[in-house]
Amino acid sequence: MPRFRFRLEPLLTARRHVERTKQRAVGELERQRLELEDTLRRQQRFITEGKGALRDGLVGVLDLTEMRALAGSTMQLMRRAQRMAIELAGVHSRLQTARAELIEATRDRRAIELLRERRFDRWKAELKRAEDAALDELAVQAAGRKEPSR
Repeated sequence: MPRFRFRLEPLLTARRHVERTKQRAVGELERQRLELEDTLRRQQRFITEGKGALRDGLVGVLDLTEMRALAGSTMQLMRRAQRMAIELAGVHSRLQTARAELIEATRDRRAIELLRERRFDRWKAELKRAEDAALDELAVQAAGRKEPSR
C-alpha cells in the first residue's frame, strides 16, 4: 500500500521545535514570576512584622538603639521589596511578549498541520478513487469472461 508523504514535513518539524522553545521560554518566565512574587510576599510579611515590632517598642521604656536598628532593617527590606517589584514588572512585560510569541508560533504550526491534514484527506480520496477504478476494471473483466463466447 502506498504511503502518504508530506513534502513540508521538515517545515512542520521545525515549527514544532520553535513552539516547544517558546513554551520553555514562557515556562521559565512563569517560574521567575512565581519566585519573585513569593519572595515579595515574604518581604512584605517581614516589613509588617518590623513595623509591628517598632510599634511594640513605643510602649514602656524606649530603647532608641534597638528602635533605630529595627527602623533601619525595615527600610532596607522596603528598598529590597521596591527593587523586586520593579523586577517583577519587567518579568511581567517579558512574559507578555513571550506569550504573544508562543501564540504566534502555535498559529504557524497549526497552519502547516491543517495543510497536512487537507493534503492527507485529498491523498486518501485519490487513493480510494484509484482503488475503485481498479475494482471496477476487475469487475468488468470478470463479467467479460463469464459471458458466453459468440
